[in-house]
Amino acid sequence: MDHIELIKGLIVFGADVKIHNDLGETPGLIAARTSKGPNRKILLDMLCSVGVQRCLPPSPGSPPPPPPMSNKTKPRGIGFDEIMYVGAAIGAIGKSEIDGPKMEKKKIDRLLCLDGGGIKGLVLIQMLIALEKEAGRPTRDLFDWVAGTSTGGILALAIIHGKSMEYLRCLYFRMKEQVFKGSRPYESAPLEDFLKKEFGENTKMTDIRFPRVMVTSVLADRHPGELHIFRNYNPPSLSREPSYTTTATFKALTIPQEQLVWRAARSSGAAPTYFRPMGRFLDGGLLANNPTLDAMAEIHQFNKSLKAEGHEVDIKKLGVVVSLGTGKPPQEVVTSVDVFRPSNPLELAKTFVGAKELGKMLVDCCTDSDGCAVDRARAWCEMIDTIYHRLSPQLSQEVMLDEVSDEVLVNMLWETQMYLFEKREVLQSLAKMLL
Repeated sequence: MDHIELIKGLIVFGADVKIHNDLGETPGLIAARTSKGPNRKILLDMLCSVGVQRCLPPSPGSPPPPPPMSNKTKPRGIGFDEIMYVGAAIGAIGKSEIDGPKMEKKKIDRLLCLDGGGIKGLVLIQMLIALEKEAGRPTRDLFDWVAGTSTGGILALAIIHGKSMEYLRCLYFRMKEQVFKGSRPYESAPLEDFLKKEFGENTKMTDIRFPRVMVTSVLADRHPGELHIFRNYNPPSLSREPSYTTTATFKALTIPQEQLVWRAARSSGAAPTYFRPMGRFLDGGLLANNPTLDAMAEIHQFNKSLKAEGHEVDIKKLGVVVSLGTGKPPQEVVTSVDVFRPSNPLELAKTFVGAKELGKMLVDCCTDSDGCAVDRARAWCEMIDTIYHRLSPQLSQEVMLDEVSDEVLVNMLWETQMYLFEKREVLQSLAKMLL
């Protein structure tokens, strides 16, 4: 039928592009033979970009294909709800056993870092699905430390609690409909109810100890604000010099053994103008939208603390750092960031445009997770002889943190899928390394 968006949706949600039908034909062969519409070339190029073989007729000696599945009903609309549930089912059937034999203790530590980005956390999920497929194990078995900011922090907590990536992908599609209702700032109750349902209302951060998790947030009951890390372990005991001198008296922070998981997730995702603060906490993306360097600093302090306490035998070198981004928006030309006192109506308009562009640039610079943040992390890893991998697809358009359009989100995931096909050799080597 040349239904481009539905085909994208099916593949994004896990349809096997190499499977044969009852006649032994592949999807690529059918597309090449039967597509007659104006989108034929677009369709074929699109399929090739994610690894679909165009012409693979059945060989004479091949075993008979499985019996066909009956499908008498025509697809309705774009069919995202059905695709979501089928995708989750496929993922669950093909999943390797989570509670398998214990992995042998490694001599190196492996760190996973997940950027912030709202609904673009779907990009993180898609990349983790691909990594799990290569490794044959769930994400929580591949890493010793998991760090995340905002949507990445929510996913980090979901990972250590054993939730499957396919389930989380469907969860995000459902969550956006319930959470992003009305206008900004959105009501906090739907998001909080969602987090309580997924993590439990009374689950503590320390209920699960491995892998170690770091979720960033910002303490906003002081000026300047300070980065705060929610942990499922006791913080490094080494005394650090205070960042700022103060005469103020602040309320003591809750220890990890008493911190609730859903509150940590809500605190990390309290993006200004999108959601109200969570008590004294704001979105971690304000200071660490890419948490890689903060996580590396935390691990370094943790190891120093172990050494000072005489537990050098427990220290492991940070051997692999995997940093996942939520997609890079295309760069655009900025006309003006000049803000000045206007003397006529024309200058007033120019000042307004300049102020708007300057404000957007300041927010983007504060929350930028690519560019300098990646260069610094890569440089530090090279200096300490640590393997560093950064994966973040280039997107064709800027996707807002609260995007609700299924078509926009599926296209975002499609571009992620094309990126993963390009990086398939990197994923294969990375999976071997983590195992």
